[in-house]
Parts: sequence; C-alpha cells; structure tokens
Amino acid sequence: MKKDKQRAVVDEKSPLLPTKNGSDGGCGASFAGAVFNLSTTVIGAGIMSLPATMKVLGLLLGIAVIITMAFLTEASIEFLLRCSRASKSTSYGGLMGDSFGRFGRALIQLCILVNNIGILIVYMIIIGDVLSGTTSLGIHHAGVLEGWFGESFLTGRFFVLLVTTLVVFVPLISLKRIDSLRYTSALSVGFAVVFLVIMIGISLFELWSGNVTMPRLFPDVTDWSSLLKLFTVVPVLVTGYICHYNVHSIDNELEDTSQMKAVVRTSLGLCSAVYIATSFFGFLLFGDATLDDVLANFSTDLGIPIVGPALNDAVRVSYALHLMLVFPVIFHPLRLNLDELCFPRAGPLASDGFRFGSLSAGLVGVVFFGANFIPSIWDAFQFTGATAAVSIGFIFPACITLRDRCGIARKKDKILSISMIVLAVFSNAVAIYSDVYSLFQKGSSRRG
Repeated sequence: MKKDKQRAVVDEKSPLLPTKNGSDGGCGASFAGAVFNLSTTVIGAGIMSLPATMKVLGLLLGIAVIITMAFLTEASIEFLLRCSRASKSTSYGGLMGDSFGRFGRALIQLCILVNNIGILIVYMIIIGDVLSGTTSLGIHHAGVLEGWFGESFLTGRFFVLLVTTLVVFVPLISLKRIDSLRYTSALSVGFAVVFLVIMIGISLFELWSGNVTMPRLFPDVTDWSSLLKLFTVVPVLVTGYICHYNVHSIDNELEDTSQMKAVVRTSLGLCSAVYIATSFFGFLLFGDATLDDVLANFSTDLGIPIVGPALNDAVRVSYALHLMLVFPVIFHPLRLNLDELCFPRAGPLASDGFRFGSLSAGLVGVVFFGANFIPSIWDAFQFTGATAAVSIGFIFPACITLRDRCGIARKKDKILSISMIVLAVFSNAVAIYSDVYSLFQKGSSRRG
C-alpha cells in the first residue's frame, strides 16, 4: 500500500505535457516549427512601440540597444537551458524549484500568470480597438469593421470579441501540444511581415516623392528632462524579447533537443531583423510625428492617392490577425503554469481532459471579462507586467546562474548575470516611475 502511494507521486520536475514520446502520440517537433513558435512568443504588441523608441534614442543608439538586448536574451535563455540539462529539469518552474525550493517554484509560476494574463487581456483590448474602435476623451475613433459596415451591435466590441474568442481562440487553445500551433505561428509571423512590407513600401514611396527626410541618428539631449526621457524607452526594449516561459515547452517537444540553441539564435535573429526594420522605416515614415503606438499614425491620411485608405486598413487588419494568432502561443504556458501551481502532484495535463478543459475555460473567461468589463485594468498591468516580465526574462535566469546548484557556471556567466539583474532592476524602476508620473499627469489634467 505504501509502495503504491509512493509510486503515485509525480516527480515535480516532470513536464506538464507529454514530451514527443509521450502518450499523446505526437512525433517530435521540427526545427522550423520550433523557430516559428518561439518567434511568435517574442513578436507581440510591443512591435508597435519600437518606432517611438527611435524617436527618443535616434537610429544608431536605438538599433544598438535592440541588438544588445537580443544578445542578452540569448545569454539568459542559454543559462536556463544549460542549468536545465544539468539538473534534468523539464520546466521553468522545475528549474526554479531545484534552485530555490518551493518558494522559487511558486514565484516563477505566479510571475508567468500575472505576465501572461496581462498580455492576453491587452491583446484582446487592442483587437477590440482595431476592429470595433475606441472612445477617448469623448471622441470615438472608428474601428475597421465600423468603417466598413457602420456602427451596430454586430460591429460592437463585445460581439466582435465574443465571436473572435469562440471562432479563433477556443479552437486554437484546445490543441494540447505547442508544436500543433506551428502553422498558425508561421502565419502570425507572416502577418507581422505583411505589416512591415506595407510600411516599407509607403516609406519608399514617400521618400521618392520627397515627403520625408533622413531621421535623426542620435538622441536630441538639450536638458536634464530630455536626458531622463532616454531611460523611459528602456523598459520597452528590455521586455521586447521575453519568451522564456515557452522555452522548455518547445525544447520538450523538439525532435532533436541539441538543435535548441540554433532554434533560439535563429528566432532571435529573425525577430531582431523585424524589430530593426520596423523601427527604422516607422521612424523614417513619420519622423518626429511618430506616436507611442505607431498603429495610431495609420489611422490618419497617409497622403497616398486612391490606395491610401486601403493600406491603412490592411496594416490594422494584419496587426489584429497577428495578435489573434499570438494569443494561443502565450496562452499555452499560462495554462501549464496554473495547472502546476494548483495541482503540483497531478499527472501530465494533456492526459486529463477534464482538468485541461476546466483550466482553459476558466482562463479564457478571465481574459474575456478583463478585456470587456474592467476599463482600468491596463493601468494595473503596466505595473505588475513590467515587474513580472523582467523577472521572468532576466532576474530569475541570472539568479539561477548565480545560485549554480550544479556547479557549471563560469566566472563570465556570473558577471553577466549580475549585469542582467542591475539592468532589469533599473529598467523596472524607470518603468514604474514613468507609469506613476503619467497617471498623475492624467489625473491633474482631468481635474484641470
């Protein structure tokens, strides 16, 4: 009896989903599928903020920071993979548990829950804004569907998000392996490239027409205030590559796990190319008129005869479709970590249909409710999201390396880890300061 009890306890380092040789019968994931899934995890809503960072930093410094963050992200993921191999951990939570015990395991799981729920709610809000419009300061900005079919219940935010949830999100989140999302991930990256190609085309047309000039190469620092402003864009770039919560799922399903390092490098190279091109051509096109969210620039007249409005709609629709297909890739680790937090001794999640369905339905309901009925939730996630994201991407991997339970960390690894922690804490402090300041500014302007 005692033996049976011991046998029923599941190893806390075991994966929450069956691996490629698991009971779901799936074969190992391909290199290309892994690259697309990791790239889709990286390229989300933050891509629209990149041109505005160039406006603050200038092209040369801005591009240099993008490249630097790609190298730091690769290093932090390498720390995770090396430590995971040494400790035989197959999940981020298992690795944190191995290094810092139950508290560490629960902490990373809570950070992933906060970060990913916040991301998914923001994605759903953006999809609603793009398709159904939004009202700000009493002024209504029409969405794409409202522009095509007029204002009605069928083009309203609630109905559009309900249909999107039932028709797009529910079928995709029902897939139990992240590798099953490889085709939609490839399509998602494709939609991001469509947005980029349109922006490049418009930029080159405007350049040929003589309507744009070469953007600034260096930041414009004239006083202490403009110097401080340089640091407000750091959090955008620091969190631009956060994908660490999906690394273990992708690695577990990969046919040849020795390819994971190449998968990470290929994915970060692809994402960096998209980020640099978006930053350069977005800033080239709109110059100092570039808004914090460059998508807002495309809601105005681009000055291109005949096809201008169609290009505006194409950019916004491709972006909305991109976020729809990113949604299930972010949802996958959210569900896994919630399951691991709530049922740490249960078997693989994919093997229990009731548990899988209940967690999926509950999480989708929370995200849908948050996006539709809690108007101030975006402000809340500006604080929690910034803290959780930098912890997941830099602070925890660095702490695992410094802890070095398996004795594999080199001196340069520890120096780099300390640098990551300093950068992460600094960027988080700047992000929180910036958010608090902007909220006070909003409050004072309303009272005025």
